Amino acid sequence: MDTSNLIRPQVRGFEPYLPGRSIASVKRERNLSKIIKLASNENPLGPSPRALAAMARAGKKLFLYPDGPSTALRGAIARYTKVTPERVIIGAGSDELIELLGKTFLNPGDSIVVSNHAFIRYRMAADLMGAEVITVPMRCDTHDLTAMGKAIRDNTKLLFIANPNNPTGTHNPTSELAELLKQVKTANERRIIPVLVIVDEAYYEYAKAFSPDYPDTIVLQKEFVNLVTLRTFSKAHALAGLRVGYGIADPAVIAALDRVRPPFNVSAVAQAGAEASLQDTSRIKKAVSHAAKESKIVNAELERLGLKTLPSIGNFVLIDVSPRKGKDVFESLMSRGIIVRSMDEYGFPERIRVTYGLSAENRQFMRALKEILKP
Repeated sequence: MDTSNLIRPQVRGFEPYLPGRSIASVKRERNLSKIIKLASNENPLGPSPRALAAMARAGKKLFLYPDGPSTALRGAIARYTKVTPERVIIGAGSDELIELLGKTFLNPGDSIVVSNHAFIRYRMAADLMGAEVITVPMRCDTHDLTAMGKAIRDNTKLLFIANPNNPTGTHNPTSELAELLKQVKTANERRIIPVLVIVDEAYYEYAKAFSPDYPDTIVLQKEFVNLVTLRTFSKAHALAGLRVGYGIADPAVIAALDRVRPPFNVSAVAQAGAEASLQDTSRIKKAVSHAAKESKIVNAELERLGLKTLPSIGNFVLIDVSPRKGKDVFESLMSRGIIVRSMDEYGFPERIRVTYGLSAENRQFMRALKEILKP
């Protein structure tokens, strides 16, 4: 059947997101029995025992639909972040919330502002809705927030900031974000349609521990009503397989997103696991401590090899393997049973992104990398 005239124009040339390779797929493809995955910035320590127990209990009632608006989880997040539940929305990962922002606010002819080398899902949300993407070059491998503010046009509705950024790991401090928000607030006073500033904090738990100048966007929302915060349970909480994320924003923004949010978008098991994980603060501290310790070891080894990296406040590092191509190093590592991420789609053809795994995994990665880099 010829569907070319049936499909929306925006979907015909739409390039789907390519996630990191799964362990199962590499095992099958390479006929390997053991795989180390350092590709997707997952927490190698695994979920909280409380979360696992809560999910097991929830599993006994899977014949029932989940609570559509995730009421209990919204309440738990509201208490955790010290906001009202009306300011919280739950998504199937923050990925779904990014897409909901596009579906709710963007039309063909609108535009968004993003930074070059930022998380690719922002661009995809605009492309899907036929909106224009205004891309602003980075400055010193970090978002140039002043330039991003100046790039706003009359048709701009959304401005996305990944903080810290994926894949660079770099971040913008409180002073820079506050200055941008003031800039946009002044512009919004002259506009009929305001611009929303979305700060994606997927690595929030790591970032707030690793950087003393990391912004508190929940506090900033008290002054800047157009600020939207996104967070996830996929990273430090080690619940990537559940797909749970949340957004915090002005109640009017949340209400609009809720109208578009699919019913029962987050399973009962996912809701229970996320709520229990939120209560296990010691488990999060352990994950952060592990990443901090392993990052020092890995980065010291990379420096001894003469490889350049960027200062990251996430649980991963971006490595410059030039003059080699990142894709070649990625393939060579995969043939040795180690999955990392090549960065061609982000405009970094000579870099790879590597998650800090377990100590033994990191040692094996470094041994393999040394073999590959031998002249």
